[in-house]
Amino acid sequence: MSVYETILKRRSIRCYKNTKIPYEVLEKCVNAARLAPSAQNRQPCEFIVVDREDLLYKVFDTLGWGGYIKTEEILSAGEEAKAYIVLLINENTGSNRSEFDTGIAAGYITLAALEHGIGSCCFASINQKELRQILNIPDTHRIAMVIALGYPNESPVIEEFTGSTNYWRDGEGTLHVPKRKLADILHRNGYG
Repeated sequence: MSVYETILKRRSIRCYKNTKIPYEVLEKCVNAARLAPSAQNRQPCEFIVVDREDLLYKVFDTLGWGGYIKTEEILSAGEEAKAYIVLLINENTGSNRSEFDTGIAAGYITLAALEHGIGSCCFASINQKELRQILNIPDTHRIAMVIALGYPNESPVIEEFTGSTNYWRDGEGTLHVPKRKLADILHRNGYG
């Protein structure tokens, strides 16, 4: 599968099969992120891989899973993420553009994961204080994002944007995600 085909296939996945992810695959995802572009090549991103079962539940409780859908409507017991990658910004090496670095790194992680058949979902709604305590994150490091990972147990579909970006589940549990048309967001040689 080409990079472009992988991008077209990637969806945010919130329901996962009860299958452990090999650590080597998680390490490859972080290595891909390590090689992502970085403003001024400052490389402020650091990563915590969480795959220990007792920690998975603790990290889960720090994340805002729902957005437009209540958490209990999103997944059933056993469908939780099988790993997390926590993206940190080392404030000692970062710049005022570090958030861009973490965004690019997150994209690389999600694409590398999908190449191995692993779904992902990025979270910025995080109980920072609680997660910092659970994972013993030093004050010199800012929590930028958490990426949930697992083998998909759902197949979200793209819907045409009709004025609302709210995603929803239908009666059969399929997640529908509105996306704007390319023609509505692409401009050439100027706006309009």
